[in-house]
Amino acid sequence: MRKVGLNGKSVMPMISGFACAVPAIMSTRNIENKKERLLTILVTPLMSCSARLPVYTILISLVITNKYYFGFLSLQGLVMMGLYFLGTAMALIVSYVAKWFIHMKEKSFFILELPVYRSPRWKNVGITMVEKAKIFVKDAGRVIIVISMLLWFLSSYGPGSKMQKVRDKYALLVQQQPQAKDSLEKHLSSEKLENSFAGILGKTIEPVIKPLGYDWKIGIALITSFAAREVFVGTMATLYSVEENNDSSLREKLQAAKHPDGSKVYTLPAALSLMVFYVLAMQCMSTLAIVKRETRSWKWPAIQFAYMTFLAYTMSFIVYHIF
Repeated sequence: MRKVGLNGKSVMPMISGFACAVPAIMSTRNIENKKERLLTILVTPLMSCSARLPVYTILISLVITNKYYFGFLSLQGLVMMGLYFLGTAMALIVSYVAKWFIHMKEKSFFILELPVYRSPRWKNVGITMVEKAKIFVKDAGRVIIVISMLLWFLSSYGPGSKMQKVRDKYALLVQQQPQAKDSLEKHLSSEKLENSFAGILGKTIEPVIKPLGYDWKIGIALITSFAAREVFVGTMATLYSVEENNDSSLREKLQAAKHPDGSKVYTLPAALSLMVFYVLAMQCMSTLAIVKRETRSWKWPAIQFAYMTFLAYTMSFIVYHIF
């Protein structure tokens, strides 16, 4: 750990990052060295948290065959494990590079005191949990609520003329085909999302994400999943008007998705590119909010967001064009 600029105490926050980066970053407080603490905060979000699992699962099931090696090694499982290894390796590489740019001359000493092991006092545990939860809700929660409301607004509303045209179009279709009302309502929600501010933004960024193999619908999912990565699956379900929000029906819709030229959207290169993007991109406003709170500045969350987005875009571009 020291060779890449970290401390032995960085291990626990990084392991905790496999569950969720928010408490993992809060746990870096026990690292006394400021430089090592900052480096740990900057690289912990690269560890694949549980919120990425729904994205990995559905994309792997789309493009990776359910093949076994030696009778017990699943190819899908190996790809999943590879994504976890990729996040860990990139965290160590980024830390090694970043240590040359963060200039703090504080010396580091690893001292680990092993206390006498006793049964925990459950009253103290309960009080600590409540106090930590209050701190998170009060400090990080305010930022999260504001960004969540903004994302909800962008996904629910759009230019009045466009949205009115969509409503009028489907009102006429319902009058003409009353028996198909339920099906039309699903298509209405999909088209409303397409014409919402988020949809317009997805169309706007499509030229930027097209070199990665993505279309405008994936662009919308990238925007909405900033609230939480697992929102990707729900957004795709809405966009493709899935009758029931379950993996099998959504998987069929995604497998059938095509570009305007008739080519498939979710090919092996595009899906691998998207998985790599989700491994490396900073798509979690909760994490940014807690980094701001821990570093007491917007400077480091901004740097973290910028380097992770650049890294995700570059690696996804390379993966897409290699495969």
